[in-house]
Amino acid sequence: MQTDPVLLVHGGAWAIPDDMVEAHLNGVRNAMAAGWQVLSQGGTALDAVEESVVVMEDDETFDAGRGSFLNRDGRVQLDALIMDGSTLRAGGVGCVEHLRNPVRAARKILSESPHVYFVGEGAERFAEEHGVPLCENEDLVIPREVARLREFQAHDAEKKPDLFAGLLSHDTVGAVALDRHGNIAASTSTGGTLNKAPGRLGDSSLIGCGCYADNKSAAASTTGWGEPIMKLVLAKWAADRVASGNLPEWVAAEAINYLQSRVQGHGGMILLDARGRFGIAHNTPRMAWAIRTVKDQSSGIER
Repeated sequence: MQTDPVLLVHGGAWAIPDDMVEAHLNGVRNAMAAGWQVLSQGGTALDAVEESVVVMEDDETFDAGRGSFLNRDGRVQLDALIMDGSTLRAGGVGCVEHLRNPVRAARKILSESPHVYFVGEGAERFAEEHGVPLCENEDLVIPREVARLREFQAHDAEKKPDLFAGLLSHDTVGAVALDRHGNIAASTSTGGTLNKAPGRLGDSSLIGCGCYADNKSAAASTTGWGEPIMKLVLAKWAADRVASGNLPEWVAAEAINYLQSRVQGHGGMILLDARGRFGIAHNTPRMAWAIRTVKDQSSGIER
């Protein structure tokens, strides 16, 4: 018995400026179109989330792949995870500097390695050995982010609360999908936070924190300030609530409320179960999102 497919994508929860709204909407719609093409042709949820995330990694609008925020040393360091809800297999990379599409490397780890997670040079070596091309770090850096880092560092001594807390920018991208076979999957990819310390790892690529998928509960992808999300293992927390019988729509909102009340965190979440029920929530001013089902499609920056 076939299941009607569902796809949700997000492009980050933060205070998206008015002049960047259209680019964010176009970006998540393009990602949704790529993932839906996979699902509509009978492809897997795993393939769908990978293709959706690749589109956003290639879009300089987002904090993933080329155009990501720069760390304190002016370099791009990327993290990504992809997880299959039917097998619980996952692949993740952290602190990679020479991959245009870290989610491609993460998928190779899931499919072709007994390990789950590679970091830094080891991740890049694995990727290259498995057909994922490397690039120069300079290829991932764009002038907009060089200017943004300089401006931030010029005011760093002031420790402005809105900048330090992360509302300035959190364009982490992610996708969750349900395919016709009734399987779910999730993926999250990010360049991390602006001016982060070299080697810093956020929640996005950590299982159960920024990404999780289990057919028996739910698929989740989070975005926002990584340190508070990690402390709560928020994606797994939400999946467990769904497994207990709660609706994903309620759980997503509950998870973000919990994030704020327990650790004063901010961010967003997309959540989907194997019955096609979903939730979208954020406590930031805006979050770019898009959803498609066999009956409908929609997108927005507020929910």
